Amino acid sequence: MTIARRILLVEDDAHIADLLSLHLRDEGLEVVHCARGDDGLAHLERGGWDALVLDLMLPGVDGLEICRRIRQMTRYLPVIIISARTSETHRVLGLEMGADDYLPKPFSVLELIARVKALFRRQE
Repeated sequence: MTIARRILLVEDDAHIADLLSLHLRDEGLEVVHCARGDDGLAHLERGGWDALVLDLMLPGVDGLEICRRIRQMTRYLPVIIISARTSETHRVLGLEMGADDYLPKPFSVLELIARVKALFRRQE
């Protein structure tokens, strides 16, 4: 039996989180959702994740700070930022803070799924 890859989804919009969780689970992935940045960071520090899908504008700790802290951890964790911040400056900053990919909102759920799969292929 294959163990499902675990994705932590840190997104404060419940509708977006529900939609993404549904589609990621349809792909056979285990998804845990946190609506606050500080809760997401606590989950990340416990470990056991295969990828992170991360919003930037979060209550508690913001997504850029989470990304910065992840890159200080010893184990590499792929990060995809999803954000309503769509300017080139925000995209570049997110990538420079350590994100592997950046999808501006609104985005296609199918595109996000494809990008998650691509991250996993690169890890293999």
